Amino acid sequence: MKTFLPKVDLAQRKWHLIDANGMVLGRLAAQVADVLRGKDKAVFTPHLDAGDFVVVINAAKVALTGKKETGKKYMSYSGWRGGEKYTTVAQMRARRPEWLITHAVKGMIPKNRLGDRLLTKLKVYRGDKHPHQAQQPAPLTVKQ
Repeated sequence: MKTFLPKVDLAQRKWHLIDANGMVLGRLAAQVADVLRGKDKAVFTPHLDAGDFVVVINAAKVALTGKKETGKKYMSYSGWRGGEKYTTVAQMRARRPEWLITHAVKGMIPKNRLGDRLLTKLKVYRGDKHPHQAQQPAPLTVKQ
């Protein structure tokens, strides 16, 4: 019995379009991570990049449950003593709403070279316009 290794054909990669308007951030990120890895395909192999491209629009309108809008904080560290900065979700949404989705998805993919390659296939945009019309992304319905 030999192990089946699928041929990863780069020409068969699809483009998916997701509208994040009113969707819960964690549930959206989990399903985007599955599509990026290729877990929704029959030829999924953990060490190969068989996933598709994902375009997320309306990142500024993503929803969070509970009191996370004001209570959840993201920490950044400058490397200097006392160089910690804390930012709430509301402040981050005002400054860089794309980062919220990218950061959530990044936490759900492997932390290695494969994960770095997977993250390049994620395109997140603040509004409802995106420059990928030539790729003809198909709308993807995300379960709530």
